[in-house]
Amino acid sequence: MTITIAIADDQPLVRAGLRMIIDAAEDMQVVAEAGDGREAVDIARRVHPDLMLMDIRMPVLDGIEATRQITSGSNRSPRVVMLTTFDLDEYVYGALRAGASGFLLKDVGPEQLVDGIRTVAQGDSLLAPSVTTRLIQTIVQAKDHAPIPPAIDELTPRELEIFKLIARGLSNAEIAEQLVLSSATVKTHVTRVLTKLGLRDRVQAVVLAYETAIAQPGACR
Repeated sequence: MTITIAIADDQPLVRAGLRMIIDAAEDMQVVAEAGDGREAVDIARRVHPDLMLMDIRMPVLDGIEATRQITSGSNRSPRVVMLTTFDLDEYVYGALRAGASGFLLKDVGPEQLVDGIRTVAQGDSLLAPSVTTRLIQTIVQAKDHAPIPPAIDELTPRELEIFKLIARGLSNAEIAEQLVLSSATVKTHVTRVLTKLGLRDRVQAVVLAYETAIAQPGACR
């Protein structure tokens, strides 16, 4: 299947470079471009690409607010990967809370960009361990914790255990190794956890776990 992608960036040269890299991949196609956040929201609703590469700093509507509007829409809303030259905590946290499924710096290599797009398109999140660690630190420094959602009580003991391991940034393979389970079993558990909690992906699971203090820092990678 071909992964359809829309690029939102206010710099034409950046969009052209990203399009060149993406269109060179046999399983990807750029189907639309936007020069600001408002155009990006419109494209998401009209074109329905599988994924959007979203710059953070854009005119009219910034990438974080555009992402919030896009991901709060229907189930057909595309996944969003944030692209920025700014590796700042405030942007990471804001983007992920807005519903982004990944975060990449613009100096990422072509192969990493393509691999990242495939990762998110397959339903996983794109969050490096270093970014996970900073995200956790930002959340736990907040004075107030969010209330624990009632859906937590619907998790089985095993699902709650896996939820906490997701919060530590472990991949399915690492969870399987630690709990001595098959990768298929872990994948099933992860899907059930996200479904029961109404979460879009693993990134939202990390945010929820630490915002509610269900998970505690200290063992994160």
